[in-house]
Amino acid sequence: MSFQRPYVLLSFAASLDGYIDDATDRRLLLSNDEDFDRVDEVRATCDAILVGATTVRRDNPRLLVRSADRRAARVADGLTESPIKVAVSSSGDLDPAAAFFTAGAVGKVVYCVGDGVGLAKSRLGSVADVVDAGDPLDLELVLDDLYERGVRRLMVEGGGTMHTQFLAAGLVDEIHAVIAPFFVGDPAAPRFVNEGVFPHGPNNRMVLAETRQIGDVVLLRYELGRAAGGSITSG
Repeated sequence: MSFQRPYVLLSFAASLDGYIDDATDRRLLLSNDEDFDRVDEVRATCDAILVGATTVRRDNPRLLVRSADRRAARVADGLTESPIKVAVSSSGDLDPAAAFFTAGAVGKVVYCVGDGVGLAKSRLGSVADVVDAGDPLDLELVLDDLYERGVRRLMVEGGGTMHTQFLAAGLVDEIHAVIAPFFVGDPAAPRFVNEGVFPHGPNNRMVLAETRQIGDVVLLRYELGRAAGGSITSG
């Protein structure tokens, strides 16, 4: 069945060996100030930013537009200062005091799976809209609901599970990949994607639309188009 969905931009930074973090409790800085500003510029062009629940717990992100000038420009265009914040959770076990919920006067939406919906509504109902996203997770339902909320451009910022699910389902239009000039080399650390079957394999290559050096990192921008959905494998 056809459905309407936003344009989906997936953004991440990774080490040269494909890790988006290390296995410590401290956040691994994979990029630099110049690239952080580029990401802020991209955020300011979007209607919503989506992350998985693990990213909310692990990184405690604010997910706001940092630049005062960009926030002012959004307001002048009749928008909120920052995009809507979106989280996806299977358990619903999120802290309502996390920066995701407390920072910024913008809408927050949490999509939950199965039994997690009840817990999420009891814990988060006062700080976010909680939506049943099916069991298993139905990303088409998520995107269709976001479209109904006026989201036309969605930025997916992690983590690896979200990257895997969106890419394997063929629901990504563009990738911004920033590659850091070092290795992590720890199998316990999270990678850009997990095991899966993806539409863009060796016989369906993505289009490299841009390469840009940004200090000591490099941005690779890929265009994927509207690919047919793949599948996710689990161990």
